[in-house]
Amino acid sequence: MKFFIDTAKIEHIQEAKDLGILDGVTTNPSLMAKEGITGRQNIYRHYRKICDLVSGDVSAEVISTDYKGMLKEARALSEIAENIVVKIPMIRDGVRAISTLTGMGIKTNCTLVFSAGQALLAAKAGATYVSPFIGRIDDTSWDGMQLISDIFDIFSLQAFETEILAASIRNGLHIVEAAKVGADVVTCPLDAILSLLKHPLTDSGLQKFLEDHQKAQTDALSRS
Repeated sequence: MKFFIDTAKIEHIQEAKDLGILDGVTTNPSLMAKEGITGRQNIYRHYRKICDLVSGDVSAEVISTDYKGMLKEARALSEIAENIVVKIPMIRDGVRAISTLTGMGIKTNCTLVFSAGQALLAAKAGATYVSPFIGRIDDTSWDGMQLISDIFDIFSLQAFETEILAASIRNGLHIVEAAKVGADVVTCPLDAILSLLKHPLTDSGLQKFLEDHQKAQTDALSRS
């Protein structure tokens, strides 16, 4: 499974890269705004900075919701760098845009997917990725992981090459569960990834090891 980081913060992207587990980035204008980056040219320059830092795919989102507008934005975004993937919303014109962009050789990420039927349409249109929003589904008292499992079964049976990109990941447990049910990619904040490092038995085990090592050193010195 690939690990993408969902952010516009360069420091977090660099930290994930330094950890050696970063496969790509997803971001959007809202995340850009949190970093104080506004205005089309500034946003595009920031996408370029991210693409220079990351060798894997970088999802960049369109603002338009009409077919022609999405195509225009998608072309402009795709010219920023070769590893740009254009994020398109799961709406009627979005599916049409995905089909056209796929024919043009432009990678797409169909976002705001909340049902297996939506994922099926996006895959049929040729989307590179579909992004079911796990956390948001859980918030409505439905099972986000069951949706991932359903999409995985459909894509496997129908031999779709579209990758399942689990989005709206809230914690480390979400990451593990998404991996178990067949997600190809998870995208989440850095904190969720780093939470996978933590376990109380690891901490206590390391402390015991260090204490035993120190005792052995002290005993060796006392015998010398």
